[in-house]
Amino acid sequence: MTATAARPGSTGAGGRAERFARPVLLAFLLVAAADLAGLLARAETVHLLAKPLLMPLLAGYAALRGAPRLLVAALLFGWGGDVFLLADNDLAFLVGMGSFAVGHVCYLTLFGRGEGRGRAPAPLVTGAGYAVVLVVFLVLIWPDLPADLRIPLTGYSLLLTAMAWRAGVFGPYAAAGGALFLLSDALIATGIAEWPQAPAPDFWVMLTYIAAQALLTLGVLTKHRTKHKPGA
Repeated sequence: MTATAARPGSTGAGGRAERFARPVLLAFLLVAAADLAGLLARAETVHLLAKPLLMPLLAGYAALRGAPRLLVAALLFGWGGDVFLLADNDLAFLVGMGSFAVGHVCYLTLFGRGEGRGRAPAPLVTGAGYAVVLVVFLVLIWPDLPADLRIPLTGYSLLLTAMAWRAGVFGPYAAAGGALFLLSDALIATGIAEWPQAPAPDFWVMLTYIAAQALLTLGVLTKHRTKHKPGA
């Protein structure tokens, strides 16, 4: 039996799972386009309907492609964060941030296992660069953050930055996804701090977030698929 045939969800010549995966990916892309268009058109109802569908569809696609369970878990915890952040209150924001944080722990665990399987470790120079960016950003934004959110946001930012740095273990797609995730949450933080915003700020937050999760998924799937090729 080849390694490819042994993969979960694979049944030979492309696999039935692969055939189901493509429509799910298409659905994800269509929902993402609808969500972004709704934000540009200020159609709040479209966003409320589309946003909760994004991560379940991406997680379903990943699962059908035989992704590691930790990737699927990270995406589903991202879905939890998406849903809670739709509510406009501090408690829901903190719960949503906590759900995202658990998702980042899943990513970090997955990336750590990747380092242990012969992949190059995340470069220390890149880590130092991320650390400098994080410190400068926190110093600048700290006075403008609500006092009760400063510590939770700082802890979350440390975890997110670590995830973004370690994502490079799974290649350039995942590295770009980690960087975009950091950018997306930085845009949210500047909104909380009431810094000047670009036009349609929610559009840019969602664009970078959707791209981040999609690239992280692509990066993990690419490396996972290569690892399971015959002779790999």
